[in-house]
Amino acid sequence: MSGARKNNTDAHRPVMLTEVLAVLSPRDGRVYVDGTFGAGGYSRAILDAADCVVWAIDRDPDAIRRGEDMAAEYPGRLNLIHGRFGDMDRLLAERGVTSVDGIALDIGVSSPQLDEAGRGFSFRADGPLDMRMGSDGPTAADIVNETEETALANIIFQLGEERKSRRVAHAIVEARKEAPITRTLALAAIVRRAVPKSRDGIDPATRTFQALRIHVNDELGELDRALVAAERLLAPGGHLAVVAFHSLEDRRVKAFLRSRAGSSPRASRHLPVAREEGLAPTFSLIKSGAIKPSEEETATNPRARSARLRGAERTDAPAWPAEEAA
Repeated sequence: MSGARKNNTDAHRPVMLTEVLAVLSPRDGRVYVDGTFGAGGYSRAILDAADCVVWAIDRDPDAIRRGEDMAAEYPGRLNLIHGRFGDMDRLLAERGVTSVDGIALDIGVSSPQLDEAGRGFSFRADGPLDMRMGSDGPTAADIVNETEETALANIIFQLGEERKSRRVAHAIVEARKEAPITRTLALAAIVRRAVPKSRDGIDPATRTFQALRIHVNDELGELDRALVAAERLLAPGGHLAVVAFHSLEDRRVKAFLRSRAGSSPRASRHLPVAREEGLAPTFSLIKSGAIKPSEEETATNPRARSARLRGAERTDAPAWPAEEAA
């Protein structure tokens, strides 16, 4: 899974690369994880910044295959792993690695996935309604054609933040009575008829496609598992850099890091002390708020506009128990 957004003129430069490197601060002899390998932009930059080792993870077998030539450029330094970044601690432990010095996560769908119509992520090009980042589990077509209307509306509302979710779900259910919805452009047309154009120029299909993609790939659950795994993996002084592209992701990252840094807001001094207040902070925030992309980057790469980077440094406190980490 990778969210490395790239533009056409700089196909292998992920969003906020300079800022991510500043958070990670790669050093010689250290070990780093690129949890969302994608086209390899972060991995290459880390390897070029220091004489270090990178373990790169991606659930997309195509990304791993594409990365083999790059791994040959960095013999013994770039190691590719096919798997989910939420399992990074287990995946690395199986390879004898139990501690790392930095982790980069770029959440969402990668540009190679978006740009390949056959993957079914794009509402601008026709392709099978798939949206799976890997090759297992139900497709978006399965969800669209088999989910009950109320449940479908909830998915679209909760994961796409689509205010017209009930109207969209009803339109989908009515359309599938005529024939199964199996193509991306067919679904996009249904949504566009149900949702009026917005003043900001965003395609009406955007939020529904986002919701289905997140649901199909369990992206929020994967992010939650990855944050806990990073807490276990990072050595004291190790750095975590997470780039999120919409509020659902960023809120989760923000809440996790604030909690682990011991800075979660108390609703009232009269309320009982939260359980985590008895646990030592496992992270310190590198910056209190999110880091945003530069005006120069957003001007050349519109996909960067919504990006938010949060960074934290691992303390020497033990990882929180599983029941607290859930």
